Amino acid sequence: MLTSLQNPLIKEIRKLHSTKERHKQKLFLLEGTHLLEEACAVNYPLITVCCTPQWQTTHPSLWETACSRSERAEIVSEEVLSAIATTVQPDGVVATAKRGELQTQVPFIGTVLALETVQDPGNLGTIIRTAAAAGASGLWLSGDSVDLDNPKVLRASAGQWFRLTTAISEDLKATVQLCQQSGMQIVATLPSATLTYWEVDWRKPSLILLGNEGAGLSADLAKIADKQVKIPLSPGVESLNVAIAAALMLYEAQRQKRQGE
Repeated sequence: MLTSLQNPLIKEIRKLHSTKERHKQKLFLLEGTHLLEEACAVNYPLITVCCTPQWQTTHPSLWETACSRSERAEIVSEEVLSAIATTVQPDGVVATAKRGELQTQVPFIGTVLALETVQDPGNLGTIIRTAAAAGASGLWLSGDSVDLDNPKVLRASAGQWFRLTTAISEDLKATVQLCQQSGMQIVATLPSATLTYWEVDWRKPSLILLGNEGAGLSADLAKIADKQVKIPLSPGVESLNVAIAAALMLYEAQRQKRQGE
C-alpha cells in the first residue's frame, strides 16, 4: 500500500490538478466510482488506478475490471487518496487516463452543438450531460474553451462525457462552414434576433451555435448562421445561463422530431 505523499507516482498524479501538467503529461484525472464505471463500460484505456482498502473491499468487481484496463493499479492510504483527488470528499478511487482518446469527427446529422469560448467547466459538463440526454449527435468545442477533460467538466457531465461524441475545433468558423456545406442549418442564439427558438424547423440537421458566458457569440460566427434565434426573457432579465439555453433548444428539437414520427 502506498502511504507516502513523496512517492514518485503520487507526485506525478497530484500534478494533474494543473491544466498545464495535464497537457504536458497528456493525461487527465478520473475521480469517483461513477466515472470509473462509465470509463470501464466503454473500454476507455486507463493508465493508473488508485483506491483505498475500504473502496476495494466494497467494489471488488469494479476494481478487478479497472485493473484489467489499466497499466498500473495501487492500493493507497486515505491520506494519499485525498491528496491526489481534486474533490473535498473523494469516494475512494482515482484513476488517470490518456487525453483525447474519445475525440472523433462529429457527424453532420441530427442536432449538434458548437460552443465558442465556453469557460466554466460546470457549464460545459452540464451541456454534455444534457446533450446526451436529449439525443444530440455530438458537440464541437472551440480550442480556446475550458479543457474538455477538466476534472469539473467530467464530474458535471455525470458520466455522459464518455457517451457523447465530442471534438475540439481549433478553427470553429471553418468547422461551422464545413457543417453548413454538408447540409446542416446553422442556428445562432442572439438576444437581438426576431425569431424565437421554437419557430425553427429542428427536424432538419442542425448546428446550434452558443457563445461565451459573458460576451456571447462572436459577430464572425453569428453572421454565418442561416437562422438567428432568441429565447424570450421577462423584462429586466438580460440573459440565460448557456447550459440552460442549450437545454431548451435541444429539447425543442427532440419534441419536434418525436411529433413528426
